[in-house]
Amino acid sequence: MTSALKLEPKQKNSQMRKSKFTEEQMVAILKEQESGISIGELVRKQGINRQSFYRWKAKFGGMNVSDVNKMVANISLENDAMKDLIPKKF
Repeated sequence: MTSALKLEPKQKNSQMRKSKFTEEQMVAILKEQESGISIGELVRKQGINRQSFYRWKAKFGGMNVSDVNKMVANISLENDAMKDLIPKKF
């Protein structure tokens, strides 16, 4: 008679890994590709993989650095407002 193993779900880290590139740098890399550099050459030069490049393109494609700065500022304001609304537990 064998007993069934109870598998516990893996605990995910509650914090996402921080990128080594800022949003502004990501947009600048995307602009480089738009200027005519091949994707293969660009990912080798910047030390990123193609998947990261395409993820950035989906998220920031067509944006300027000033657009990203505004987006980050808005998110920061919303985050601060939410912190004020949620009571702290000690």
